[in-house]
Amino acid sequence: MDFSQVLTRRQSCRSYDPRREVSKEDVLACIEAAGLAPSACNSQPYYFTVCTGEFGRAVAKACTGMGMNKFALDAPCLIVVREAPYNKTAAVGSKFKNQDYRSIDIGLAVSQLVLEAQNRGLATCILGWFDEKKLKDLLDTDAHIRLVITLGYAKEGDPLRKKSRKEIEKIVEFKE
Repeated sequence: MDFSQVLTRRQSCRSYDPRREVSKEDVLACIEAAGLAPSACNSQPYYFTVCTGEFGRAVAKACTGMGMNKFALDAPCLIVVREAPYNKTAAVGSKFKNQDYRSIDIGLAVSQLVLEAQNRGLATCILGWFDEKKLKDLLDTDAHIRLVITLGYAKEGDPLRKKSRKEIEKIVEFKE
């Protein structure tokens, strides 16, 4: 797929085909794309846990509180994204410049992950609504969980929605 097509066709999927598994090869390609993202001091302060089967279903349930994200229960694969420590150079830079490089680096990595998924014909949705305590207990970790990504194939007939974005003039200015 042409890169501009990847960008225009990628959307948050809320209608997965639970019968279609995602191959380990495709998941690894998506994770590898995430690992190639720019990162402050090449710190890569993130860790991905790929969840499928019954474990994936338990993760999905932790994302469905108060009626949210029910579609996650049909996603055959979920990827939990958690923070990892900075390397020393990025840690010093973060403190000195009062910048949260982890958030930036995680955002860049997740962006590349979901774009590679789209390139492979897979659908994704990036979830920020989840029960972090339940996920920490499931993953046996104290690390801060930042996002959960649902990954799978959209149900047949799931329409491509028109993107609603700000006009370009509202997000850019040029100065000479």
